[in-house]
Amino acid sequence: MSQKDQISGSRRDGASLYRKVDIRLLPLLFIGFMFAYLDRVNVGFAKLQMQSDLGFSDAAYGIGAGIFFVGYVLFEVPSNLLLPRVGARLTFSRIMVLWGITSMCMVFVNSVPVFYALRFLLGVFEAGFAPGVLFYLSRWYGSSRIAGAISIVWLAGPFSGIVGGPLSAWIMTAFAGTASLAGWQWMFLIEGAPTLVLGVAAYFLLVDDPSNAKWLNDTEKRALAAETNTAADRRHESFLMVLRDPKVYVLAVAYLCIIAPIYALSFWLPTIIKSAGVTSTQTLGWYAAIPYVAAAFAIFFGGRSSDRRQERRIHIALPAAISSLCFIGWYLADGNLAVTLVCVSVATGLMWMANIVFWAVPPAYIKGNARAGAIALINTIGLSGGFFGPSIIGWSKSVTGSIYPGFLLMAAMLLMCAFIILFLRLKPGGDTALRHESLPASVGQAK
Repeated sequence: MSQKDQISGSRRDGASLYRKVDIRLLPLLFIGFMFAYLDRVNVGFAKLQMQSDLGFSDAAYGIGAGIFFVGYVLFEVPSNLLLPRVGARLTFSRIMVLWGITSMCMVFVNSVPVFYALRFLLGVFEAGFAPGVLFYLSRWYGSSRIAGAISIVWLAGPFSGIVGGPLSAWIMTAFAGTASLAGWQWMFLIEGAPTLVLGVAAYFLLVDDPSNAKWLNDTEKRALAAETNTAADRRHESFLMVLRDPKVYVLAVAYLCIIAPIYALSFWLPTIIKSAGVTSTQTLGWYAAIPYVAAAFAIFFGGRSSDRRQERRIHIALPAAISSLCFIGWYLADGNLAVTLVCVSVATGLMWMANIVFWAVPPAYIKGNARAGAIALINTIGLSGGFFGPSIIGWSKSVTGSIYPGFLLMAAMLLMCAFIILFLRLKPGGDTALRHESLPASVGQAK
């Protein structure tokens, strides 16, 4: 057999193997991430009724929306350090069940302190899910394929926005007053319950790593092991070495500059649309879905483009910079609904694209058993932006009467992210951590 035929056979067998992995893993992770995103941001719709029912100020709402991330970041690293020892299926099952219960308990919010406490606990119990999924995928997908896998799972975020906006608005309208509960209370009950079922399903349907997968033969297991260990560099075997690497912290700051604007926009999107002249809750829900349609397209095509070109830097920096310009354009539109929707939609799409491509970088740079903790460390620092972003917008609204100053600061953060990614060198010689190998030939021997 010629070398060309061997390469062609390797690619076919590699594609067949990864189709099997995709089918087994990605649907459940997709659904889990969809509800994770919905349960953390549906408070933006609840605000439309809850704020007047309970007398919350804009600043109190901003802090309550963001305090989720305080609980999240405090417990994220411990959760992910335990993940390799406890196993993925038990970790994901525990996380889903506890956050589902807490999300449903939001029905009992009757004051600002209770609001803060439950949002904090939601963050505590969800801590480790997103970085855990990233680490879990890195056990199955090599450097050349992981951005595509991440993009599929991360599509759940925009899909949650597409479905969650109209769904939340419908629940709040249709169930208002039923059993003496407000519409926003029914929203938390109905949208939190499915996560309990997912938590049980995760325990029975997931396996911890390829070596435990009964649906793979020995040759396929060896091929996946070769794919996920193609890089021989082991300088990050120790988590303590990760803690001493300044470039890990620079990556974390870049991620923070993506996350703060994403969640500032997510938590305040219903308010933004309402301020542009939309008064019907149901209509507002449909309008709120539009930016997430843009995000779904951007994630899908952005992830594929990044993997196909084996390039990360421009696929992160350019979307971040354009998103910054969209925030400025929205500010100049001064409440025009059409321009607001266009600018917010483009910004949302490109920020999500930068977000998913970013996560192809740390697994390529950080090797060995420290990878789970390092991913959690970067995500922990970055997700602090999830607290600061919404809180800054709430503070801006309370102090100046406008959310625009806060979002102009978000635009500046996106430009900072673009600058960091463009000029950061992870290894001597440039982009070696951002360019990766293709599937090893051993996959082609799986007969």
